Amino acid sequence: MCAVLRVRGATDLILVLLLGLSFTALPVFALLPSLWGFAAVSAVSYLADEVLHHRAPAFVRRLSALQLDRTLRFVVRSVMLLALADRMKAPNAVVIAGLAVFGAHFALVMLYSAVHHAIRRRRVVPVVVRNLDMSEAGIPEQPPRYLHQRFLRKLLHLDLPAHAGLLVTLASGTWYPAEIGYALTTGLAVAAVLALMRQFLRARRMPSRGDVIREVNRQLAAYRPEVALYFSFAAVSRDFMYQVNMWIETLERLDRRPLIILREDASFRHLSRTRLPVVCVPRADDLAELELSDVRVVLYPGNAGKNVHMLRVAEAKHVFIGHGDSDKLASSNRVSKVYDEIWVAGRAGRDRYRRVRHAISDEAIVEVGRPQLSPIRLHADHIPGPLPVVLYAPTWEGWSDDDCHTSLIPMGVTLVEKLLAENVRVLYKPHPLTGRRSAEAAAADRAIRAMLSADNERRGAARAEAALAAVEPRLKEIRARLGELTGRSGGDAAQQTRQARLPERDDAAEWHALRAEWHRLFRDSRGPDRHLVIRGQLPTLYECFNDADILVSDVSSVVADFVASLKPYVLTNARDLPDEEFRAAYTTAGGAYLLDRDCTRLPEILRSVREPRHDPMAPHRRTLKEYVLGPDRPTSPERFNAAVNALSDRAEAERAEAERDEESEPADSRDSTDSREPAGSAALACP
Repeated sequence: MCAVLRVRGATDLILVLLLGLSFTALPVFALLPSLWGFAAVSAVSYLADEVLHHRAPAFVRRLSALQLDRTLRFVVRSVMLLALADRMKAPNAVVIAGLAVFGAHFALVMLYSAVHHAIRRRRVVPVVVRNLDMSEAGIPEQPPRYLHQRFLRKLLHLDLPAHAGLLVTLASGTWYPAEIGYALTTGLAVAAVLALMRQFLRARRMPSRGDVIREVNRQLAAYRPEVALYFSFAAVSRDFMYQVNMWIETLERLDRRPLIILREDASFRHLSRTRLPVVCVPRADDLAELELSDVRVVLYPGNAGKNVHMLRVAEAKHVFIGHGDSDKLASSNRVSKVYDEIWVAGRAGRDRYRRVRHAISDEAIVEVGRPQLSPIRLHADHIPGPLPVVLYAPTWEGWSDDDCHTSLIPMGVTLVEKLLAENVRVLYKPHPLTGRRSAEAAAADRAIRAMLSADNERRGAARAEAALAAVEPRLKEIRARLGELTGRSGGDAAQQTRQARLPERDDAAEWHALRAEWHRLFRDSRGPDRHLVIRGQLPTLYECFNDADILVSDVSSVVADFVASLKPYVLTNARDLPDEEFRAAYTTAGGAYLLDRDCTRLPEILRSVREPRHDPMAPHRRTLKEYVLGPDRPTSPERFNAAVNALSDRAEAERAEAERDEESEPADSRDSTDSREPAGSAALACP
């Protein structure tokens, strides 16, 4: 029943039942009439409604989808109160005044909503900016939080004085409580509307779309970006932003001036800390007006339909850099042919494109390593704990069954059961998108979390909870400060652009120090034997690598990154393919232990951790590391930087040559050429 109602547990189910029963009882007590019964169920309906908004928002949204939204529930409560007053023979003046007050209250709520919507419309900006000085843009301050956040909930609750006053009047037989309540409800609602109207007048001073773009272009012209990282994704959430965030530190170390271009508002909200200029441009025609004439190289971490809006810039070189090398189809997509170059980690990436035969020129593939992997510690530097630590990091179910490599559905529960029987510590870090497409994957994920929680109870959860409670205040402080360092504000897009300034200092050192402290406190408070389920941004995946003795994963970029540590790792072979066939199909299997669907090989595999000398795959991992990730020297950041410089120089040289050719072309030929519109240019001009 909880699943049907979309509530999380017994407490929420009780609240749902209380809400339903209280609204059912309202007309009953109104018609009896029973004053105290009505007062009791009315109070219950208020409280249950409010608590459910916090605890079970999915259920509240479902009510709204059934046309039982919050406004209607408040209307029903007010109508039932007036029905009670009529049944109790209240004076006509009291009932009529109540009807007028409640009607005026809801009319003012509608007026407030209309003004609020008008303010939001006026405060739409074509470009959201971070780390550029937008103080001269003339964007007015956002309305105060108490006027624009959760405004409907606050306004509807202004009926409480009128409700309370009328109930007291019915109980006492005197008119004054209702009069006071009516006056308070009406006065507060009018005051709220007047306060918002003042904000509306301020919002009318918003600069035009053209003015905002001109100011952004003025700032971009002063900065003169040479490299752009461009990202778009149709369903952006925090789960997808790792594709951008993983490249930020690499961009900050470049010789060229970088710029980050985002296309969805949600991606801007979930961007990590950076001192680099960031522009978020949802509309293609606004993007076309940005001053990007100095950009020579555009980097794409993902393939998305909106990439075409940037790919049409012929003066720049376009490079697909991806968000991790793996043996999945996405790492050798035929769509990559649209880019000038494809940058891969090592020779394995180059060979992958050769095998799929997408007619991609070998000269277009450049090996740059994986510059993000510097935080990963080597196996030789790892200090093992009292129990072997197994990191289980399955991939998700993919966008289709053809791309489904997750082990969660066929063998995830069995694997964790066998791991617990082996007396190891499990770090469980599922892919952020786990369960998005498959209910079976979501069910397996829940089962694994329940198993690990139960085993933690057996191992003494109370002691661990006490240690966690001791450090939680400091962990919370660190998370709050890290949030501040990202540069995100709680305001709307216009407010964030209004507050955009050039970074006053490089806060990277503070950022890394705080994250290191967070990880140390987190690790120490959990103890050496407690299983962990890791779903948030912290601890990071690479910190999990450093804590683990061995990785169990599926075909994914997680495995390719873990190879950098030279630690033992396991690939799941859920289809029980012959070892030779599996290794031939998947490059990263070259240094892996292969685990069958029933996990019968697990005890033998764990010997590589318990008895380090019994690790026959160690030499294969060393060979595979260079094949997959490239050589250690020059370092990957150095190779990536050199690739950016070389391509930028090439783009500049080609642009200069094109300008010389244009200057040397006869004027009459040039005029004739200019008068003819290129085929397809009209189509390219439209988003």
